[in-house]
Amino acid sequence: MLAKWVSLSLLIGVISGVLGTIFHVGVETATQLRTANPWMLWLLPLAGLLIVAIYRITRTEGQGTNDIFNQVHQGDRISLFLLPAIFFSTILTHLCGGSAGREGAALQMGGTIGFHTGRLFHLDDRDLRTVTMTGMAAFFSALFGTPVAAALFAVMVVSVGQIYHANYLPSLGASIVSYGVSLILGVAPTRFSVISPALDAWMLLRVSILGMGCGLISILFCTAVHGAEHGFKKFVPNPWIRILVGGFAIILLTIICHTTRYNGAGMDVISAAVEQGQALPFDFLWKILFTAITLGAGFKGGEVVPSFFIGAVFGCAIGPLLGIPAGFAAAIGLVTVFCGAANCPIAATALAVELFGADGLVYFALACAVGNLFSGYQGLYSSQTILYSKWKARYIHIQANEHVETPSSQL
Repeated sequence: MLAKWVSLSLLIGVISGVLGTIFHVGVETATQLRTANPWMLWLLPLAGLLIVAIYRITRTEGQGTNDIFNQVHQGDRISLFLLPAIFFSTILTHLCGGSAGREGAALQMGGTIGFHTGRLFHLDDRDLRTVTMTGMAAFFSALFGTPVAAALFAVMVVSVGQIYHANYLPSLGASIVSYGVSLILGVAPTRFSVISPALDAWMLLRVSILGMGCGLISILFCTAVHGAEHGFKKFVPNPWIRILVGGFAIILLTIICHTTRYNGAGMDVISAAVEQGQALPFDFLWKILFTAITLGAGFKGGEVVPSFFIGAVFGCAIGPLLGIPAGFAAAIGLVTVFCGAANCPIAATALAVELFGADGLVYFALACAVGNLFSGYQGLYSSQTILYSKWKARYIHIQANEHVETPSSQL
């Protein structure tokens, strides 16, 4: 049994590492081309039409990260064609200035790789679910260079309150392998230089307050993304017209803002917030709007990197008002908004250590714990199951975005 999972982890890790590297290079190249040629933003509506065509040709319309979650929950099948569809569609989105991340593509491609690797070896239903999560973790790790956080995220994000312990070793093993492969192929891991303040009671209180704010911002972000998606589908039911409208809306907003800082993933803005303590006061609101329209209209990518952006600039702007150094507050905001949006405080804490180092571990853990409480039951993934109340030892078994339980109702 152990030999089987070691072998599968190695295979999935290598495949995810190679494809993850190719995907990383594709997204980075697309970003560089768009930055050097700002006129490419005007091609966004055309890129949208190509994306709709790709999904129609591959017969993967409507499929996404929630379908990967459903495979783990219910054993649903995943189309192999989802991999090329999300691969090329995400690159097109970044090439022409849509506001999106890349982890949604990572989870979908990794889950597809894991699922079809399992089918190739005729694994049973339960083992297919395990290799699906293993692929999710491996591809996430290849892109971000965070193997521990990737493994914890994969085994915790599908069902909040339940850890798939049997899946942890395969997920961690594949994550380490894919991380190693990406390093060998020249992909630098995502790391930030940040100075953490000494442990202090007053700073703990200030960080807690920032964590509350980040939890509320994560609700705003998730509500905006899902609201835009439902609104677009209701008022513009034709996918071809819907993505055209969204593309032109992003162009118009970019003109209004007189900047391209909200297009693409925005890793340069994140770096400036964390490492230099620089951000504009309303950056987080603009990024929420740009991302909600981009994804709601049908462009592809992911929500995690936008959540990094939103959290980093929010923390950078609000932190100094609380007496927290701007750069450190940006780091706190980055992981805490991600935590609230994904409902994964432990994975988010591990992510903080891998991105920023362990010096601020207590602060990061506290902010994620508080942010998780105040993020409610909203989430980026509607197929995510939340098994237990965040405020009371009570079994609730709901879907994310299905139920709102306020702190006052539990006091």
